[in-house]
Amino acid sequence: MATRVVARWPDARVVHRLDMATSGLMLFARGIDAQRRLGAAFEAREVGKRYVAVVDGIVEGEDGLIDAPLAADWPNRPKQIVDAAGRPSTTRWWRLAVEAGGGRTRLELEPLSGRTHQLRVHLASIGHAIVGDTLYASPAAAAASPRLLLHACRLEFRHPSSGETLSFNSPPPF
Repeated sequence: MATRVVARWPDARVVHRLDMATSGLMLFARGIDAQRRLGAAFEAREVGKRYVAVVDGIVEGEDGLIDAPLAADWPNRPKQIVDAAGRPSTTRWWRLAVEAGGGRTRLELEPLSGRTHQLRVHLASIGHAIVGDTLYASPAAAAASPRLLLHACRLEFRHPSSGETLSFNSPPPF
């Protein structure tokens, strides 16, 4: 994606990345100064991020918080694991719907920290892996979709020059 964006806007710089299998919104800056300011906003957790996922099983409750530290699973890289010695990591979730047939739940997710594979590991750790996840889901849940059912649907941040609050939405394609 970055190659395609830079081909059109040569001063474009990546600010916000997605796992390769995740669809949705990404953020690029125009120039190094804007990239630094936006990167600092991400680090300071001043950027609002929301995702939609379809997970295996029925998630009980209307909303919740997953607070579990994450660390690299060095022997099984690129996998991450919940580890008490890992970096603090928190995800807020809301149940949007139980899909017809009852075997899946659609969730809205808000990562309050920004760890590698955070949403995928957190959901798998509570027994509700994301459908289509070939790293963290059971073989049946991984094979239940030709793609990872995780989509970055909302980004909200302050423009790095004007300070204006900008909000972008992208409905999930699933």
